[in-house]
Amino acid sequence: MSDGLENLRLAEIGLDNFAPYLMNRIMGRYNASLRLEMAELGLTTPKIRTLAVLAMMDGILIGELAVYAVVEYSTLSRALDGLEMEGLARREPDLGDQRATRVFLTEAGRSAFEKFWPRMAQTYSEMFKGISSQERRAFVTTLQKILHNIRVHDF
Repeated sequence: MSDGLENLRLAEIGLDNFAPYLMNRIMGRYNASLRLEMAELGLTTPKIRTLAVLAMMDGILIGELAVYAVVEYSTLSRALDGLEMEGLARREPDLGDQRATRVFLTEAGRSAFEKFWPRMAQTYSEMFKGISSQERRAFVTTLQKILHNIRVHDF
């Protein structure tokens, strides 16, 4: 079922009505608002995304981690190098497939993420200021549907 958007030019839609533009702007602002606190903890956006995913899915395969953290594989590799040097994460060969690598959060990594989480939660809450919980749930449900429509992986 087509809604006709594919026949419109961006000028006809307008930036303020173009969802990818709005999502990029929102995420850019969200990341920028956290950058100072991340830097104070010696973290970067790829590192904090990695820690956040590991806090929820410890021991994940490195390829899946790249998808969930929304980080290019080469960027993730550098972030993991730093996280390992700082004692926040560790890589181990997968027991079932020695070619595969799993990534684990260390206690120090969990502590670093837990220290940063209140700031992430506060920023998340500020994003939804003046928006009812019902509207927020509907928005998140819509985002989940969009992700399902465009995703490449089964997760």
